[in-house]
Amino acid sequence: MKPEYFIADKINSGGISGKNFAGPVLKVAVAGIIIGMVVMILSIAIGNGFKKEIREKIVGFGSHIQIVNYDFNFSYEPNPITHDSILAEKLSNISGIINVQQFATKPGLLKTNDEMQGVILKGIGTDYKTTFLKSILKQGKLPNIKEDKRSNEILVSETIAQMLNLKVGEDIFMYFFQDRIRTRRYTISGIYNSNLPDLDELYVIADLRQIQNLNNWGDEQIAGYEIIINDFDQTEQIGEDVYNIISEYISPEGNLLRTQTIRQTQPQIFGWLDLMDMNIAVIILLIILVAGFNMISGLLILILERTNMIGILKALGMPDWPLRRIFLYLATRIAARGLFWGNIVGISLALIQKQFGVFKLDPANYFLNTVPITINPIQIITLNIGAIIVIFIMMIGPSYLAARISPVKAIQFE
Repeated sequence: MKPEYFIADKINSGGISGKNFAGPVLKVAVAGIIIGMVVMILSIAIGNGFKKEIREKIVGFGSHIQIVNYDFNFSYEPNPITHDSILAEKLSNISGIINVQQFATKPGLLKTNDEMQGVILKGIGTDYKTTFLKSILKQGKLPNIKEDKRSNEILVSETIAQMLNLKVGEDIFMYFFQDRIRTRRYTISGIYNSNLPDLDELYVIADLRQIQNLNNWGDEQIAGYEIIINDFDQTEQIGEDVYNIISEYISPEGNLLRTQTIRQTQPQIFGWLDLMDMNIAVIILLIILVAGFNMISGLLILILERTNMIGILKALGMPDWPLRRIFLYLATRIAARGLFWGNIVGISLALIQKQFGVFKLDPANYFLNTVPITINPIQIITLNIGAIIVIFIMMIGPSYLAARISPVKAIQFE
């Protein structure tokens, strides 16, 4: 073992005594690193969890990618396209795509004797992936769309149910404004709550065939396709793969198709979510700087405490760089101790929250019931490596102090 590492081990284990006034300062530095690591880990985990939960809810209502008629109609009353099973199969074969499902939308007005509410009736078919709808279902059941007969059941949000004083099993009239006003009576099969007020007030889920009937469409006519993928980060890439297929497609009626990703249809929400990454980065940078300055103060006091030892070692001929390595090694071990316990505490708290949902949120303000947690091991490892590098770089400067101490003055230092 090199002499500098031997000396550093002895100092760390208490084998070489000193004035012992650096101990409390170093404990504060370690505690600062522990608290900093806990805050950084929780910031990343909560930020990732919040983004993931909100994204899943937005995607649940609108899918990752939509394919619709290539026209200038961007309303909820689209021009139809004809379902093509061969095209749907080609899209399903793209790597990363989980499901290709048909859909249609139509604006309408829900009305009771006392209240009314404008909504978008969204029609879904038997190929629709209902995992998200089941996850937000609070009462009743989803509309029965498996039967051969067109279902008149609808799924409304808790927000709409409260505004119109509706309950599961009740009938309600819905009005549609076309060349003439058309009325339909629906039965409420279930009530959902996604905790996203803007979307909860908007969408009512129904049988796709209801919209086909209202629009006088054929059985194969739909508003378009919704595409669900397995990795949100691949939305743009898979969107390009989808575009490459549909750009060459022309329907028997001569219609062209276009694609739109969820980021294109909901740019404000995703722009807001992207800002969270910047906020988290600023928090992490500030905490690492604070932890680094804590270690600098601890290292300076440690050098001051060992001034006599430094003078003796320099008098015995120890070069400057090995002398500096003694304190860099000590400071690195202290920092590593803080990082270790910070990771243990931070990850443990995150796992407890993820498993048991200890900390609750007000859905009206945060769109979620509990503090969400998503742990990304790669981000945690990168965070630790970055913290070690930044703290180590910040400690190089103070280590110069040990090399500049005069041996004669150091030996006489009291």
